[in-house]
Amino acid sequence: MADRVTVIGWDGSPLTAAARSALGAATLVAGAAHHLALPEVPPRAERIRLGSVSLAARRITGHRGTAVVLADGDPGFFGVVRALRAPEFGLEVEVVPAVSSVAAAFARAGMPWDDAQVVVAHRRTLRRAVNVCRAHTKVAVLTSPGAGPAELGLLMEGVHRTFVICEELGTEREQVSVVTSDKAPDHTWRDPNVVIVIGGPAGLVAAGEGGGWIAGRDPAAGPRGWVQPDAEYGEGVALGEGERDLLRSAQLARLGPRVGDLVWDIGCGSGAFATEAARAGAAVIAVDRDLAACVRSESAARRFGVQVQIVHGSAPHVLENLPEPDVVRVGGGGAAVVTAVADRRPQRIVTHAATRDAAELVGRDLTEHGYLVECALLQSVELDTRAWTETERNVVFLLSGTLPQRETPR
Repeated sequence: MADRVTVIGWDGSPLTAAARSALGAATLVAGAAHHLALPEVPPRAERIRLGSVSLAARRITGHRGTAVVLADGDPGFFGVVRALRAPEFGLEVEVVPAVSSVAAAFARAGMPWDDAQVVVAHRRTLRRAVNVCRAHTKVAVLTSPGAGPAELGLLMEGVHRTFVICEELGTEREQVSVVTSDKAPDHTWRDPNVVIVIGGPAGLVAAGEGGGWIAGRDPAAGPRGWVQPDAEYGEGVALGEGERDLLRSAQLARLGPRVGDLVWDIGCGSGAFATEAARAGAAVIAVDRDLAACVRSESAARRFGVQVQIVHGSAPHVLENLPEPDVVRVGGGGAAVVTAVADRRPQRIVTHAATRDAAELVGRDLTEHGYLVECALLQSVELDTRAWTETERNVVFLLSGTLPQRETPR
């Protein structure tokens, strides 16, 4: 095992005295091609081109001497430190950090970033990174080849955002470009790059004059509670039985929307469920054939300061061109819509039925599609607590389907 392992972050600026000292004593240096070309790298040191961090870590484990690993930005922030410290290698490392590429990107843009979400986009995580960009007003995306600005723009179709694209930060070829998301696929972008994604119908939500107290989105923003009273929605229009707050809470519990998910809310009505799923951090597409319902849903999302994409159209036909969902609530359309949704293979589906026969029909269809089905009869009775008399009674069948092989996010 190497006698000493030092990880040095490099942001394009001159190396610190500590970094130069560690590098000057190195007998093995691992890094990208532009790192290995630095004049401070000892001529006699063994050099490893850093492609697979795991392979480099095995070489370092078997090396007798002093090893240095060079990495761009802060190597402890979505960097190589995590991989090098994995238990299978047993490496103890010293870290000389540099300014992270995310911090540098926001500095170039002249923007604060304590209220930003930060995601990493690889080919396998690109879809989830896009969902975060759909759901939040300020996101920094650490990209990779095949999951860069062009791919982000293509998957953001139907959602308008502004991209601040920072290419090759800290080098002589550094360039910062500002384009709309729909124009990003029209260009070829140089790696490495960082994309700042900003905007949305709710605008840039500021943390307040005194600043925030936690990085990212403030979890205390908006009223307390997973669901809000029915009176908060509808704008004077009574909510149907499929939108009542107790049923919404059960549907949210079954689906568990979270950051990185894309939720479909079909038959969104007042926008109550869509808004509450967005408050959980998920990206949401709300669908309704009634234009007035779309307007109410957009108003509800704006009032609670969340991002919801509204699609006016009739299901199941309108669903054909929507991006792949993770979880889906079917609030209207019956068995035909449930069938169309199940064909898209989301992890979970919830819906409701007014009668047992209708519940059995939907349940059989979900079972035939490979879903594990649960059904519960929910009854809610509202009481006037001044006289403790019954004012309203609602009975509905709640159905949920879980696709076992899809429980791991895509």
